[in-house]
Amino acid sequence: MARILAVTNQKGGVGKTTTCVNLAASLAATRRKVLLVDIDPQGNATMGSGIDKNSIEHTVYDVLTKKANAAQVVKTSEAAGYDVMPANGDVTAAEVELMNEIGREYRLRNAIKEVAVNYDYVLLDCPPALNLLTVNALVAANGVLIPMQCEYYALEGLAALMNTIEQIRETVNPSLEIEGLLRTMYDPRNSLTLDVSRQITDYFGEKVYRSIIPRNVRLAEAPSYGVPALKYDKSSRGAIAYLALAGEIIRKDRKAAKEAVLA
Repeated sequence: MARILAVTNQKGGVGKTTTCVNLAASLAATRRKVLLVDIDPQGNATMGSGIDKNSIEHTVYDVLTKKANAAQVVKTSEAAGYDVMPANGDVTAAEVELMNEIGREYRLRNAIKEVAVNYDYVLLDCPPALNLLTVNALVAANGVLIPMQCEYYALEGLAALMNTIEQIRETVNPSLEIEGLLRTMYDPRNSLTLDVSRQITDYFGEKVYRSIIPRNVRLAEAPSYGVPALKYDKSSRGAIAYLALAGEIIRKDRKAAKEAVLA
C-alpha cells in the first residue's frame, strides 16, 4: 500500500508546491511509482509537472464531487516521470458544494483508495489554508510533510497547523503522524535563519529532516518550463537537495517497516 503524504503549510510561499513536484520527481528517479494529487485551486503543481491546467477535461474537483472516479482523472506526466491528479480553479467550487454533505472530509480518502494500490508514494499538494480541501488531505494521509522557511512568522503559523493535525488525529484519522519538517529556501548566511532552524530542531528533534533545501535559481526557473528541477538541471543544488530528501524518506520508511516486522 502506498505511503500517502500530505505536503502542507497554511502559510504561502514556503516552497510547498516546489517540494511536492521535486520530491515526486526524485522518488520517481529511484524507480518508485509516484502519484501527485494537486488539490490546490491554483494548479501550480499541475503546471509544474508539464500538464496544462486549462485544457484538461477532468480534475480533482470531479473526484471530490463524485462526477468521475480517480482512475479517469489521473494523467501520466512524461516530462516529469510520475502520475498526476490535476487541479485548476474549478477545485474552489468543490469546497462550496461539499459544505453541507455528510462525510465530506472523507471524499479524497475514499476516492484515491482505488488507485493508491498502484503506487509506492502518493503526495498531496495542499492549498495554503486550513480549509476543507486541506482537511480532506489530512484525513487521507498517513503522514504530514511540512515545508517551512526559517523565519519568525513560520513558527507562529506552525502552532496553528499542529493544532489542526492533532484535532484530525483525535477525531477522524488516528493514524496521522507528522512525517517531518523540511527547511526550505535556506540561507545559512542569515543569522535569523540559523536561530529559527536551531529552535525547530531543539523542539522537534528527529522529526526535522537532515536534508535542507537551499535558495536556488534553478528551482525557481524549472516551473516555467513545466518540469521538475531534476529534469531541468540535475546538477543544480536544488535538484541534489531533493534527491537527498527522497533518499532520507525511503531509508526512514525501510527502517519503520523492519521495526514493524520485528515488533
